[in-house]
Amino acid sequence: MLLARTVEVSRRYGETLALDSVSLDIPQGGVLGLLGPNGAGKSTLINLLVGLRRPTSGTVELFGGDPRKPENRRRIGMTPQETGLPATLRVRECVEFVAQHFPDSVPPAALLDRFGLTDVARRQTGGLSGGQKRRLAVALAFVGKPRLVFLDEPTTGLDVQARRALWDAIQGFSQDGGTVVLTSHYLEEIEALADRVVVVGQGRILADDTVAAIRSMVGIHRVSLDVADLPELPGVVGVEQADGRTSLLTPDADQLVRDLVQTGVPFHGLQVQPTTLEEAFLTLTKA
Repeated sequence: MLLARTVEVSRRYGETLALDSVSLDIPQGGVLGLLGPNGAGKSTLINLLVGLRRPTSGTVELFGGDPRKPENRRRIGMTPQETGLPATLRVRECVEFVAQHFPDSVPPAALLDRFGLTDVARRQTGGLSGGQKRRLAVALAFVGKPRLVFLDEPTTGLDVQARRALWDAIQGFSQDGGTVVLTSHYLEEIEALADRVVVVGQGRILADDTVAAIRSMVGIHRVSLDVADLPELPGVVGVEQADGRTSLLTPDADQLVRDLVQTGVPFHGLQVQPTTLEEAFLTLTKA
């Protein structure tokens, strides 16, 4: 059963083409991960699916109808990238206020416990830490017992423990039959949660596959070093300069280091690490 879909959807903001003929099906169940660099069109796609924006062309459906109709939107939950919370409301009051907008809702105590907010239930939201505010914003997406939840960069600003707790909540929702659309820059997060990954770049869908298949596309490492004069080396797909250091992007870091040593060029401060997912896709989509 399809919960939402876009058919040949494009969206312009003035002269900027944010989405270009995007077709996407979201069936019931599981976690769909949306990946791509900043400005790729991920947030625009979500805003179209939840009815916050209209497409310039193409068709968007939510539960078989118009995403802007309240009867369709009532069955979704959403956490956007930026969320404003009433500073003087207490955490529990915030949950209770949102719950009033739904015919059936999760009991506040159960929701607060699920997202690790019980200890701050009586605290005003203005006094919460950034991570606590983010957890509350995500929790509010689940208040109305939604069938489909959209989470746009939900773990930004969270520490490792809070991020893991949020992963558990998302996995629990999915295992109970719920559907989640999740955007993230973190490959680890998508690996932990997503059954299916859609890669977005320059307003288009570049890939739609399993996590394992997408991983094979981003096997790029960053080799950073201090060097005065670097010769051209094979296997380098990108070069960056920042703060006096040179970074080389390559799919085979071991071979690159061997080639570097064989040149005899003096260098120091060598570091080898995976690129971020954003860096990898920026490199892979330059062409």
